[in-house]
Amino acid sequence: MDQQALAAQVAKLRSTLDQYSYEYYVQDNPSVPDAEYDSLYQQLVTLERAHPELVTPDSPTQRVGAAPLSEFVSVAHEMPMLSLDNAFSDEDMQDFERRISDRLKSQETIEFACEPKLDGIAVSLLYEEGLLVRGATRGDGQNGEDITLNVRTIKSIPLKLRGEGYPRRLEVRGEIYMPKQGFEALNEQARSSGGKVFVNPRNAAAGSLRVLDSNITASRPLELCTYSVGVVAEGALPNTHTAVLEALSGWGFRINKHMAKARGVGECLVYYRRMAELRDDLPYDIDGIVFKVNRLDLQQQLGFVSRAPRWAIAFKFPAQEQMTELLDVEFQVGRTGAVTPVARLEPVFVGGVTVSNATLHNRDEIERLGVMVGDTVIVRRAGDVIPQVVSVVAGKRPDHAVPIHFPDTCPVCGSPVETAPGEAVARCSGGLICPAQRKESLKHFASRKAMDIEGLGDKLVEVLVDQGLIKGAEDIYLLQAEQVAALERMGQKSAENLIASIEKSKATTLAKFIFALGIREVGEATARNLVSALGTLEAIGAADEEALQQIPDIGPVVAHFIYEWFSQAEHQQLIAALRAAGLHWQEQPVTDQTALPLNGTTYVVTGSLEAMGRDDAKAHLLSLGAKVAGSVSKKTDCVVAGPGAGSKLTKAQELGIKIIDEEAFLSLLASHGIVLG
Repeated sequence: MDQQALAAQVAKLRSTLDQYSYEYYVQDNPSVPDAEYDSLYQQLVTLERAHPELVTPDSPTQRVGAAPLSEFVSVAHEMPMLSLDNAFSDEDMQDFERRISDRLKSQETIEFACEPKLDGIAVSLLYEEGLLVRGATRGDGQNGEDITLNVRTIKSIPLKLRGEGYPRRLEVRGEIYMPKQGFEALNEQARSSGGKVFVNPRNAAAGSLRVLDSNITASRPLELCTYSVGVVAEGALPNTHTAVLEALSGWGFRINKHMAKARGVGECLVYYRRMAELRDDLPYDIDGIVFKVNRLDLQQQLGFVSRAPRWAIAFKFPAQEQMTELLDVEFQVGRTGAVTPVARLEPVFVGGVTVSNATLHNRDEIERLGVMVGDTVIVRRAGDVIPQVVSVVAGKRPDHAVPIHFPDTCPVCGSPVETAPGEAVARCSGGLICPAQRKESLKHFASRKAMDIEGLGDKLVEVLVDQGLIKGAEDIYLLQAEQVAALERMGQKSAENLIASIEKSKATTLAKFIFALGIREVGEATARNLVSALGTLEAIGAADEEALQQIPDIGPVVAHFIYEWFSQAEHQQLIAALRAAGLHWQEQPVTDQTALPLNGTTYVVTGSLEAMGRDDAKAHLLSLGAKVAGSVSKKTDCVVAGPGAGSKLTKAQELGIKIIDEEAFLSLLASHGIVLG
């Protein structure tokens, strides 16, 4: 092949890979599987190695590979990267609008651009002739650090602009952040290898950007979301902020899909509250909403104060991190014997609620934090996640601080606490002789998704165990109404209702019964898979680990837990006692999963359904062979969306995933023989 043909082949490969990368990292909508991208990428690598004269700076192969730097070089921003003024209340927003109207000497309703404020690191990206020539941190706003080698490794940052019409010299500004899922995976990897654990996604993003070895940056799950431009030379941009961002999107940049326009502060506040509701479901952290006057000519009229533009403001959400004092540490024992240290805190308002307890995870985490009773600690709460202590403010440690000693024996039953090789979790070895494990096991057994014994809540379980009325699950079915009625705050009618509910629970399904047994790592889906594959309780109990691993979603660890559970004599006695008490289910034939109509598909159920609960909807889908996921991704085949569907529906729309309403869902079920009465 002659040189011209080779150059053309290489150019075509680069163009194709750039398109695939744009679809994957910017649009979240890949058109080819990863294997196809990898194959083309390897072809390009091979050609460039054989013909190094054909390598160009914008080639996908040149994102990473330079030698580590000895230090970062300072960069002066041609146009300062200013910070924003903050609003913390509706009144602050109303004052912001009033200041704008007064300065413009106009009472016309102002149109604002609204964008989520990502909690990441602001960066400047300079393009010349469409090629990325420099990346820099914000620094103090006047001067930053040259991080060009590091930003080149981030796949959502184009090395070469797409399309046409962009200025010859263009500075793009945005936020580099780490998605929540990537952050959790990074920390989990660090914990298992004894590496550095980051406090939050923002710190992880900052630490990943400011390493001198770009190979480390390349290994981190970083993304860029663009929010504005700086220097623009030899070219023109649209006349509104939102139109500028749409132009940037066309040139290859990711912009926030939740960007919107609002007329007046009233609509701004509606947007703020809607995003506050979606906040916990977003795949990334946001700490507020940025509102900007949309027209660029009005922005110019309004100008700047010393450190911030007059035409923009950040309306902050309640903080998800706060400092407080660690008053004490207690050790709780869970259903599987896991001993969990719980921090008792001086109550503090964080993430919209008052927090007085937080998890310290395990022994390793206490040692990693170096935390002591009496320390000032930083507590983080994000959404429904249990609040956790993420760091210690070392400079505030008092003289009376006391080290935390992880117990060697169970704080409830006194049995030895053991940590299995390769595990971080310490467990009480007492099993069901431990009252704490017994209580948690019974709570799980009676729960709605297990045996669904209405009226047998957590507090009543604790009372029944403390009074010696029940020791194991089989004792629940021996309870008499008179015994229950004699308990404090339990009348005769409540006792009779409970006994009736216990009697009703005897008719169940095998999958719910297996889930109720509380076998480690066996959730609802695994229990259903066991029943579908093996059919009977006897077959499940007799299966060896190799046979269990042939069942979908069951690996060697879960297979071992199941096999070990059924191998123990006391568990066989429990099953016999429960069946003798009258627990029963209708035997189901073994199901060939591959023959089920929805096998190989992934569904997500969101919103409220009138004909059934979401759990019932999921159960029907599972019975047809579908996998039911908790979040929407590119691998989702269909979303069932009822009224009140929020961010999951939005993401499905963005990704172009099939969406059906409840009526269509009921028709789908009916077409496969599931008709609701």
